[in-house]
Amino acid sequence: MIELLGEIEVRRRGGKRPRLRGSFPYGTLATVRDRGRVRKETIASRAFAFAIEDRDREINLLLGHSFGAPLASRRAAGNLEIEDTAEAVRFEATLPEEARQPTWMRDAVLAIEAGLVSGVSPGFSVPPKGVVPDAERFVPEPGNPGVHIREIHQAVLFELSAVTRPAYNGTSIEARAWREYEAETRGRMGRVAGSSALGGDSRAFGNRRRIWL
Repeated sequence: MIELLGEIEVRRRGGKRPRLRGSFPYGTLATVRDRGRVRKETIASRAFAFAIEDRDREINLLLGHSFGAPLASRRAAGNLEIEDTAEAVRFEATLPEEARQPTWMRDAVLAIEAGLVSGVSPGFSVPPKGVVPDAERFVPEPGNPGVHIREIHQAVLFELSAVTRPAYNGTSIEARAWREYEAETRGRMGRVAGSSALGGDSRAFGNRRRIWL
């Protein structure tokens, strides 16, 4: 099992324009601990293909999941290239020259170069069950029925973020903005708390739910 779920690096173009390159591998497992309960999650191969293959759909590169600190965008700025393969999502962003960079962008580059920010985390929404019935499943972990694994098979990717501590690193993490997972026998699925201030594309499968990773 790959334990490094995302990585990012800085490369200089002609000594002036930095490029950010990163990847987010599919198929790895995150362990989420929330108030004493344990849940695990994995994103299946090509789960993000819907948005990535739609060239008219905006996808942003952010610092720390903040739309107030954008680094690149596929449509608005045209400086973000994204490739989707069976193994991983890979991207490359070409930033403006240093003199034209806002403060947070310069800080991001310095933090990445120093190794302080070294992970990649995706922001995405899962379509409602009535639209895509098999978008996600909850299955017991083999040999450990007290722990459920959330398998995400289809989701709408709307941003990738450079982060200090990515959730998908194979170790225990703190859950953010998650509602409690409740057993399907009670007729409810685990949901993600939303935030209207975060922006994004409201057309995605007719539903927008923010996931902090």
